[in-house]
Amino acid sequence: MSSFRSSTLLLAVIAAALHSVFAEGLAEGAPSRRVLVCGPRTAIVEISPDHAEGKVEWSYPANTREGWVLPGGNVLLALSRGDGGPGGAAVEIERGRDGAADRVVWRYDGTQEEVNSIQKTAEGTYVLTEAGPNPRLLEIAADGTVKVEFPLLCQKANGHMQTRMSRKQADGTYLCPHLFDFAIIRYNATGKELGRIGTRDPAAPELNTWPFTAITLADGGILAGLTNGNRVVEFEKEGKIRWQIDTSEVDGAIADACGIQRLPNGNTMIASYHVGKHGERLVEVSPERKVVWAWKADVPAVHHFQVLSIDGEDLAGPPLR
Repeated sequence: MSSFRSSTLLLAVIAAALHSVFAEGLAEGAPSRRVLVCGPRTAIVEISPDHAEGKVEWSYPANTREGWVLPGGNVLLALSRGDGGPGGAAVEIERGRDGAADRVVWRYDGTQEEVNSIQKTAEGTYVLTEAGPNPRLLEIAADGTVKVEFPLLCQKANGHMQTRMSRKQADGTYLCPHLFDFAIIRYNATGKELGRIGTRDPAAPELNTWPFTAITLADGGILAGLTNGNRVVEFEKEGKIRWQIDTSEVDGAIADACGIQRLPNGNTMIASYHVGKHGERLVEVSPERKVVWAWKADVPAVHHFQVLSIDGEDLAGPPLR
């Protein structure tokens, strides 16, 4: 065989291998996802075959806990302490257009150790949680008026591990995941506990199944990412597990299940904050617990995210995240 033919064959084999690796990362005909990623890097990225690492559409120079692209296009972020000041912060940003600079249109500066979640309600108020010696939930009007304030019923020894993605619900209650307490607690507007779901695995109580998210589904079930437990669980309203997936079922792709989002197609996107066994930053799984898409790239880890569009089509309805 000539050296030319040998070289050609070798290049073909390498190209086929690279195609196979990439196809594994973007599986089953799902070539693109547009995503707001939050963590050490905050950016809106388009992940596609042409830009496997994610083409950056917009970025913000801060480490963030979570964020949202709001219906009008503004971006709402919870800033980590340091970039957000000594107590963290929450900001709403009007993205600059036609060369104009971004503009902060609303800001809250944390008064304790961290601001760990942020949400803008349909009424235009902002719901956030503060971690520290006196963990609390606040709902604040755009003019700064505090509408709701109550203490969170969680441990105080470790502020960083008190709570994460807390959300106001359609019925006016507040759903808060408390990590070291292994509990998702529902509060009323006075801070009274109305119910709780325990997240320990009875079959493996040694696992750190700390709840990071608590997402209310259409039928009232709760979808939770259980961080260091490397699993995602769907609970009935009363707390019984009806669906779950752990990292052993996806060859180690889930490594610290932080942010998650239930997509309109029924799939679940999961952030592997500690990066999966094969380099997964984000993993999309079907209800049958199969990986249908994965983002594997040498980029900063993802703490939380919002999937904005799939294959160029914007997702409908309020995001379940």
